[in-house]
Amino acid sequence: MSDKIKVIVSGAGGRMGKEVVKLVLEDEALELAAAVDRSASGMDAGRLVGLEECGVIVTSDLEAALNERGGEVLVDFTTPQSAYDNTALAVKYGVRPVIGTTGFTPEQIGDLDKQCRERGIGGLIAPNFSIGAILLMKFAAQAAKYFPHLEIIETHGDQKLDAPSGTAIKTAEMISEAREELRQGNPQEEEVIEGARGGYYNGFRIHSVRLPGVFAQEEVVFGGFGQSLKIRHDSYERAGYMPGVKMGIEKVMGYTGLIYGFEHFIE
Repeated sequence: MSDKIKVIVSGAGGRMGKEVVKLVLEDEALELAAAVDRSASGMDAGRLVGLEECGVIVTSDLEAALNERGGEVLVDFTTPQSAYDNTALAVKYGVRPVIGTTGFTPEQIGDLDKQCRERGIGGLIAPNFSIGAILLMKFAAQAAKYFPHLEIIETHGDQKLDAPSGTAIKTAEMISEAREELRQGNPQEEEVIEGARGGYYNGFRIHSVRLPGVFAQEEVVFGGFGQSLKIRHDSYERAGYMPGVKMGIEKVMGYTGLIYGFEHFIE
């Protein structure tokens, strides 16, 4: 009997999904139970990601895969429109969700946590699986205790749909847990061009930059009397997220309930 963790990948034909399929096929501790993607249905999952045939044929039916393939963990990098339903479906079949899609509301997260606990399984929703990005969030939250005046600048490619990014929102949430709301800047400030000051969050601003040729960057800029502090993280390719994805797959096997945020796995 294999002691490998059996993984189902939803969104296997997407850019992140392909990286996850590669990870699972090449890691000795993991086994690809199923790959789900409408656009790539009927293809061998190995061929889909540029590897040798693996015998797992991509299917378009997520529920059938969850019900029939013996998966233990579902990794989902799809869209905000489908992520909640996919997560709830996985929990229904006792499959632990590891979700990299953003857009969940606090109410949805609470509901999914309840469902996971009722089933006695763990789950993870992580806006970012990059260990470096998680460290940025932790460092920024620590710095905000001493530098309460700050702004967040996040930069992504021009085809990204959401703004600000889920990573920037999670960073802002963690900073807000360490720092009371403080309305920054001149109280008489007026935007000459709408949106010039960025989005308002708990007294500080978040700026979203969208440009071709950029992958993912985030910088938190702190200002104090006579000094400033900048904490920045750059991602250059999707493969950089895979060590975090693997850690997430392994960690949820020992948890009960839904965890929001990969930072809970890093001391």
